[in-house]
Amino acid sequence: MFRNICFYLVMLLLSYTQIIAAPGDVLSNLEAPGHFPTGMAFDGRYLWVADRGTDSLYQLSRDGKIHSALPAPGYSPTGLAWDGSHLWCIDDKENYLYRINTENGVSERIIEAYTNHPKDICWDGELIWIADSKLDILLSVDPEDGMLISKIPSPSKNPDGLAFDGTCLWVSDRGTDRIYRVQPETGTVILSIHAPDEHARGLAWDGAKLWNADYQSDRIYALKIEDDTKFKTYDHKRQQLDNIFEFRNYGPGTVTELDVYIAIPENRDNQTLLSPVAFDPKPAGIVTDRWQQKFAHYKIKNMESGQQFRATLTIKAEIKAVEYFIDPDKVGTMNDIPKPIKEKYLADGKKLQLTDPFIQNTARKIVGDESNPYWIARKIFNYLIEHLSYNLKPVGGWNPAPTVLKRGTASCSEYSFAFIALGRAVGLPVRYVGAVSLRGDDASLDEVFHRWCEVYLPNYGWIPFDANKGDDPLPADQASGIGNISSRYVITTTSGGGSEYMDWTYNFNLRWKSKDKCRIHTEHYGEWSPLVE
Repeated sequence: MFRNICFYLVMLLLSYTQIIAAPGDVLSNLEAPGHFPTGMAFDGRYLWVADRGTDSLYQLSRDGKIHSALPAPGYSPTGLAWDGSHLWCIDDKENYLYRINTENGVSERIIEAYTNHPKDICWDGELIWIADSKLDILLSVDPEDGMLISKIPSPSKNPDGLAFDGTCLWVSDRGTDRIYRVQPETGTVILSIHAPDEHARGLAWDGAKLWNADYQSDRIYALKIEDDTKFKTYDHKRQQLDNIFEFRNYGPGTVTELDVYIAIPENRDNQTLLSPVAFDPKPAGIVTDRWQQKFAHYKIKNMESGQQFRATLTIKAEIKAVEYFIDPDKVGTMNDIPKPIKEKYLADGKKLQLTDPFIQNTARKIVGDESNPYWIARKIFNYLIEHLSYNLKPVGGWNPAPTVLKRGTASCSEYSFAFIALGRAVGLPVRYVGAVSLRGDDASLDEVFHRWCEVYLPNYGWIPFDANKGDDPLPADQASGIGNISSRYVITTTSGGGSEYMDWTYNFNLRWKSKDKCRIHTEHYGEWSPLVE
């Protein structure tokens, strides 16, 4: 009876956590006034929606009632913006910007758009922004003559909607089915949320909520943005992972001592263990290193020529994709980082070499006078994706940070060493996690594994920063390396550096001694299989 009560309490708690609103969640939705909704704007009281089927501009109350309608000034209205007194409309066939008096429908100013593929527009208080869907750029133009003021890259390849929230741009993309919050000065993607439907088009910001018109469902969605929820999970999978270690002695000598350490995973935001980890065979003991990471320790003595050893850790877990919602303005200061975190995760190590003048000078050059921990981490992240390229088999193996940065190529581990070194050199706590990865299919083999960094951001905690994943030309893909974990991983290892059991490796480690010559072969791999309900 007690176990049943506990089970239902847990299920009730899980159900409750699923209904807590998070950024991007739909608060309400209403029917679009036509079947081809494109651009949107908000005039302080009403929503405006352009429809390219009826060539009309509709003024709606936020409960969906049509207050008024105007004929579009062109034949293909795709974008709307409100400048505080007038409605702007852009037409993607005529390539004109129209400034419309909504009292009488007269276009009081008509400006050439100077871009051939406009999809949507928005007003930032001074300038008009235009999304160009073919050039994949966002342009700001002078509302007096339409002349270009600045341009930034679109976050991804199909920018379809634009809005401005007073600080940042919002950009919808029908290809990725996502909506991005973008820094207008640089094009940096700060936040990414799932679009509410299949073909996200026009966007409008009403001061509290983001509105999105969907071209496929003919619905208009009100999305929650301001929220204290720090993360959400999706794409849940139930998987069995067998972490397997094999050691063979081909002789002719004897392996007198063999110590094997296999990392034991724990519950994290991206994974929930469905049962205790199973060990085959039973280890000699469970040990914990100075980073509080636990390992199964196997100790074998006097392994003769021809003998082998095999150990398996079986993990049954629900693995999830995680999105962290980080608002840089809500991140605490460097002084808000707890002293124990600083003492532990600002330490030097042989892979870091924090006192190396190259590391010190490079870190200071990257960070400059930035004081916000998020932007410090982001600057280091950007530096690494600009100055390193991925190479799974770099010359020399797992080299220390100065060597990696001077060489310009890196494995995922070396990306991590470089990130940790540069972060710690300027007082930012950084650590790494190591994982076994699904390789395309739910039944697959991983012999490569993956490692990435976590940065401590006050008010948020440890947040993933994977510069290896961010090594991509598109801003949206770059941002996917920050605050995101896909549903491909069981994280086995959390570490700040050299471990008394694992050194600088993760997942598995071994040490052995021999009498006379021995030819040794080892394998460590993860075997995945989906769990059937």
